[in-house]
Amino acid sequence: MRIVRVAIAGAGEDGYSAYRMLKEMKEVSITGIADKDPAAPGMAAARREGVFVTEEIKDLLVEPDLDVIIEATASPGVLDFIRQNKNSGTAIMEAKAANLIISMLRDKKEELLEIKSVKSQLSAILDSVQEAIEVADINGNIKFVNPAFSRVTGISEEERINQNIFEASPDGALATVLKTGKLVFGQRTKVGGSNAEVVSNAAPIMVDGVMDGAVVVFQHFTDVMNLMEELKKSTSIIENLTDKLGQVTTSKYTFDNILGSSAEIKRCVDLAERSARSNSTVLIHGESGTGKELFAHAIHSSSMRREYPFIKVNCAAIPETLLESEFFGYEKGAFTGAVKSKIGKFELAHGGTIFLDEIGDMNQNLQGKLLRVLQEMEFERVGGTQTTKVDVRVIAATNRKLRELIRQGKFREDLFYRLNVVEITVPPLRVRKEDLPVLLDNLIVKLNRKLGKKVKWIDSDAMEVLLNYDWPGNIRELENMIERVLVTMDEEVITKKILVMHASQFKITHERDLDLVPLDEMEELMIKKALTKYGNTVEGKKRASQALNISLATLYNKLKRYIPENI
Repeated sequence: MRIVRVAIAGAGEDGYSAYRMLKEMKEVSITGIADKDPAAPGMAAARREGVFVTEEIKDLLVEPDLDVIIEATASPGVLDFIRQNKNSGTAIMEAKAANLIISMLRDKKEELLEIKSVKSQLSAILDSVQEAIEVADINGNIKFVNPAFSRVTGISEEERINQNIFEASPDGALATVLKTGKLVFGQRTKVGGSNAEVVSNAAPIMVDGVMDGAVVVFQHFTDVMNLMEELKKSTSIIENLTDKLGQVTTSKYTFDNILGSSAEIKRCVDLAERSARSNSTVLIHGESGTGKELFAHAIHSSSMRREYPFIKVNCAAIPETLLESEFFGYEKGAFTGAVKSKIGKFELAHGGTIFLDEIGDMNQNLQGKLLRVLQEMEFERVGGTQTTKVDVRVIAATNRKLRELIRQGKFREDLFYRLNVVEITVPPLRVRKEDLPVLLDNLIVKLNRKLGKKVKWIDSDAMEVLLNYDWPGNIRELENMIERVLVTMDEEVITKKILVMHASQFKITHERDLDLVPLDEMEELMIKKALTKYGNTVEGKKRASQALNISLATLYNKLKRYIPENI
């Protein structure tokens, strides 16, 4: 590269500007700069950077190989002096023109450098992609192929470049685009000069609205099929995850939601709180409507698994034929209608808790499979062969007497003992009636908000009616009854009259207060009240017989007649 030797006459604003631009150009060597004022900005800069400086312009003109002298003084006398004393091979350029040309050259250089950088980046990208790329000009002359082209086709870059696509691969997507000017998608063909079967996409290259060539991108057909298989697998995984996200829930209640201060409920909550600190299986007994599910939620929310799923399965609500697939999931094609795989409840609950409500209604075949899960923490999906391991804490609940079901051969004894590690019996409402006021206050507040009512309290006569009722449906019955009353009333206070008017269970009680009751019906009612008060244990039955003023043997005889299941 030839170096242009330049001198500058004048170190003021124009001369200094020319000096700064020329210093950035590797192709230029500044031989010196002159100015009458030694403090001019160009003089000071040149002096700092080791460039020759002088106050006499003639000192610049003695350089024998000087190519250009830039006149930056704008003085006619200086320009005439330079013309008279310069060498014949030295050109003269005014500073303003020089600065303009230098600026244009610098901009052009930067533009070329940017183009070179973009070209390098584009080349790196094209060389790194896994798809084969081939480019041809408007006449079909092949101008570019990337390394993937050679990998897919076995044809080297040297063989392919400068061939004509209409001769090399006349039926391919690239030739088609050049002939028609239209896009080509998903064309399956063989590459000319190769046995490679590929799937191609091709498009025209447009410059200022005119087609200047075309480009094709293709993959080996085998690679495409492999990608489709991977896509199917990914789609299946995504579908399963979507199903899982749609079904996964967490606990909604804590122990703060269990209201009451009676000794019975306090004992029950204390045991539940202790069980929450372990991973032991819990079996919750209790009549329908006592709040067994509320206890299950609270145990999970206080356990170490509270950040993981809480999955509920109502064993009584799912048909027996579907219960196994609900528990363990199924593989695609396991049965008619299984168009895709499905994750089961145990798999959904991994890391968390599964709540098996109404466990006493589960069929015996599934009881055996559940026992295996509890023992080994593993299972197979319906129609599958692969064993899935899970980490799940089990909480089961029932309103049925499991020991009686075991005697009848309807419930597996080994499963019972596996479930019954921690046994919690939720007391019925009739044995914790002292909790009625706090339960009612909470219900009225909640239902006022739900129904838009303004009920303030329940009067003493109405409360006496509620306290004298045995609540066979427990807290669920209480909630439903209070909601029914609030829906139908406009008053701010619940009275006995309103209860009797709008709640059917109190109509019967109210009528029986006035009418005669058959003796055997009254006898049965008194026996049930005595057992409720003293319990169904042997000691409880002794105390009940004393309260009823009959012998224990007589009590057992009457139990056989009225309520044989309590013997």
